[in-house]
Amino acid sequence: MANYYSDHPEIAFHLSHPEMKKVVDLREKNYEDAQKGIDYAPVDFEDAMENYRRVLEITGDVAANTLAVNSESVDLEGPHLENNRMVYASKTVENLEQTRLAGLYGVSMPRRYGGLNLPNVVFSMASELVAAADAGFQNIWSLQSCIDTLYEFGSEEQRQKYIPRICAGETMSMDLTEPDAGSDLQRVMLKATYDEKEQCWHLNGVKRFITNGDSDIHLVLARSEEGTKDGRGLSMFIYDKRNGGVDVRHIEHKLGIHGSPTCELTYKNAKAELCGDRKMGLIKYVMALMNGARLGIAAQSVGLSQEAYNEGLAYAKERAQFGQKIIEFPAVYDMLSRMKAKLDAGRSLLYQTARYVDLYKCLEDIARDRKLTPEERAEMKTYNRLADAFTPIAKGMNSEYANQNAYDAISIHGGSGFIMEYKCQRLYRDARIFSIYEGTTQLQVVAAVRYITNGTYLQVMRDMMAKTPDCALKNRVAPLIDLYEKAVAYVNEANNQELHDFLARRLYDMTCEIIMSLLIIDDASRAPELFAKSADVYVRMTEENVCAKAYYVMHFTEADLPAFRAE
Repeated sequence: MANYYSDHPEIAFHLSHPEMKKVVDLREKNYEDAQKGIDYAPVDFEDAMENYRRVLEITGDVAANTLAVNSESVDLEGPHLENNRMVYASKTVENLEQTRLAGLYGVSMPRRYGGLNLPNVVFSMASELVAAADAGFQNIWSLQSCIDTLYEFGSEEQRQKYIPRICAGETMSMDLTEPDAGSDLQRVMLKATYDEKEQCWHLNGVKRFITNGDSDIHLVLARSEEGTKDGRGLSMFIYDKRNGGVDVRHIEHKLGIHGSPTCELTYKNAKAELCGDRKMGLIKYVMALMNGARLGIAAQSVGLSQEAYNEGLAYAKERAQFGQKIIEFPAVYDMLSRMKAKLDAGRSLLYQTARYVDLYKCLEDIARDRKLTPEERAEMKTYNRLADAFTPIAKGMNSEYANQNAYDAISIHGGSGFIMEYKCQRLYRDARIFSIYEGTTQLQVVAAVRYITNGTYLQVMRDMMAKTPDCALKNRVAPLIDLYEKAVAYVNEANNQELHDFLARRLYDMTCEIIMSLLIIDDASRAPELFAKSADVYVRMTEENVCAKAYYVMHFTEADLPAFRAE
């Protein structure tokens, strides 16, 4: 029987990363849950790792034998609207039932609330498996991670009220965007007013493009401060569907991810609770929500990239032309080798990012119980900065690679790839949104560029080089880092904001490709049977791209800009 986890040993490899011991020890807080008598809590590191493997095997089984089997039906039927309520596709209902029966909710939540207390790395792995089976369902399932923001910023009363419901399998959404507020969330105008008589908040207005918008529990960005027009007047609220007051006005008809309902919502005096402090909704809480969501899209992208590679490889092995299998044609095996290299390098970036998130989030959680030592505070600050720096490159590059791999899967299929009966067309349609929602790739560049210009990524590269075992591929990356340093210095010294913004994407791509080269080289040093080929191919791709982009950057001046301005 197929299993999306055990069928891909590359995923299990990342579970055995040397940093996992530190992640797990911090996450389990010296395995205190077992000492408190929680029978499913691990007693030590080895026990925790075995628990994680079991969860991933269960997820892989459900993904392969339920979600993937249902994916075509879900894509064809999709959700629909009945009496101002969203109704899932029939097979989506089955998917929800099966994932609940498998206990795949409350994944990241502490066990005292009924959760599994899994690290972000393991949640990202499970998310990848679900996405490989059905990217649209992954949206519904992975939005349970919104509860992390409530756990982090809500009151203990709110935690006890809502977290057990998510652990039991209720659904969530984050209601941020509006007709006039997409990427620019400072323009959010959904109104929040406090009712002194009822001692609660009321929400009024419209939200648009809300994924899983008719969920059980919503986190809502709304304007609580009358007369304000910027982010300082926004707060975060919790809306419980049981209280009523929100209708689904419209379900979008989308190019892909058909199983994931994208809703337009109308709020009419909907009762809500303030989450955290007033005025911090956009400044602090949405940033936490978005970073978690972006990591989720990175995992979604890796899952779909894996499935696109699988489809392309299987077809190339079977399809014969001119008396031989097409996998023997250089043009085809070049395409497949690049797909696999992007997949392996992107996955390595995803899980490195997830480990950084785990390390700082675990220390932050420990700080709720006791004062951190100076060394722990310094570590938390370092990992927080690394998580912030790596998240936009993990989301941006993996979402672009998913699009490229889905495109190439169709190319390998030739004319058959354009026929609706083949899965690769659905993967192509599903992938297109990945580089758009939760912040376009252009916005990921904006989020990352300060770490480019202030030297953070360059220092990361130097640190990684120092830890990478000596080998021929490492020696080939070294001059690329020097070239990258010169390109960054050139842009900084130009001291021209428009030039800086114009060239930022090329610097971003160079940053990502060099870091991913070093990650995949390290993977290959520890498991050459899995990654040696991908490391070789990816480094060659990086040489090709970095040299070309560095040349472009360092031969571009302010005088060249007018030729590119649209008229």
